[in-house]
Amino acid sequence: MAYKIVVVDDDPAMIAAIRNILISADMKAIPMTSGRVLLDFIKMQTADLILLDVVMPEMDGFETLTALRQKEKELGKREIPVIFLTAEDNRYIETKALELGAMDFIKKPFVPEILTLRVSRCIELIRLQNELQKEVKRKTRENEQLFLGIVESLAAAIDAKDTYTNGHSVRVAEYSKEIAKRAGYDEDMQQRIFITGLLHDVGKIGVPDAIINKEGKLDDIEYSIIKSHPEKGSTILRNIKEMPELTIGARWHHERYDGKGYPEGLAGDKIPEEARIIAVADSYDAMTSNRSYRRGMPQEKVRAEIEKGKGTQFDPYFADIMLQMIDEDKNYEMREKGDGDA
Repeated sequence: MAYKIVVVDDDPAMIAAIRNILISADMKAIPMTSGRVLLDFIKMQTADLILLDVVMPEMDGFETLTALRQKEKELGKREIPVIFLTAEDNRYIETKALELGAMDFIKKPFVPEILTLRVSRCIELIRLQNELQKEVKRKTRENEQLFLGIVESLAAAIDAKDTYTNGHSVRVAEYSKEIAKRAGYDEDMQQRIFITGLLHDVGKIGVPDAIINKEGKLDDIEYSIIKSHPEKGSTILRNIKEMPELTIGARWHHERYDGKGYPEGLAGDKIPEEARIIAVADSYDAMTSNRSYRRGMPQEKVRAEIEKGKGTQFDPYFADIMLQMIDEDKNYEMREKGDGDA
C-alpha cells in the first residue's frame, strides 16, 4: 500500500513540486494550503506522515504542530510524524522544530531523491517503533524473561551491522549492570540499566552498513550520519510507555561530562545517571574490542584512557568504579574474545 503523505504549504508551486516527487516514488500526496485545513482533515482522516512548511500566514508551522498534537490528544488518535520544510537557514527554527517533536527537518530547495529517502526512512522508523512497542507489550505480559530474550535478539541484530564487533551491546549492558550494582542501585534498577544498555545503539538501524563498516576515515557527511544514531534510537524507543527510560541510553550515551559530546552537549549532572554509566561501559568495550583499523588495546592503555577521561569524558564516580573493575580483572578476561585471545 502506498504511503499517504499530507503536504502543507502556502505556496501552490511548492506543493505541486513536492506532489510530483512523491507520486513518482509511488506515494500518495494530499495537498493542503494551511494549518487550518490540516486540523479539519485530522478530525476525520489520518496519514502516514505530514510535510509541514514553517513560514505560513495565519498559522505558522510551529503553531500548526502544537494545535495538531492537541487535536490528536482530544480525539484519541495516534500522533502523525511530522517533517518540517523551510527555506530559512536559522538554527533557532531547526531547534524549535525538534523541540516540538518533529521527526526531521528539510531545507528548501531539496534534491528529490533526498526528500523521498528522508520521508521513507521516517515512516520506516515509525513502523519499527510501533512494531517494537506491540512486541514489547505482548511479550511482557507473557513473561519478563521472554521480553529480555527479544531485546537481546534485537541487540544482536544491531551488532551484526558491524562486521568487526560481536556481542558489543551485551557486553556494554553487562558492564553497565555491574557498575550500577557497585554504585548501590537495587536489583530492579540494575536490570533496567542492563536492558537500557542492550538497546543503546538501536539507532544504528537507521545508519547505512557501508558507513558503519567503512575502513578508512569518515568524511564530514558520513560522520554526521553516524552522529545521528542517538536521536534515531531515542525516536524508535520513546513510545514504549512501559519503559520510558529506554530512551536515556540510546539518546545520551555519547554525551561527555565536560559538555563536549552530542547530540545536545549536556554536561555533568545534566546527563542522566544511566547514560553516564553506559558511556563509560561503551567506551571500555570500544577500546578492548577488535576494530577494522586495530586490535583491542592492551589493558594498561585502556586503564590509562579511562583515568585520563575522568571529569572530561566520563563521570568521575562511575569512571572510578570502572577502574576498580579493571584492576580486579588480573587476567584481562573482561573483554571481547577473538582470534589469538586466551
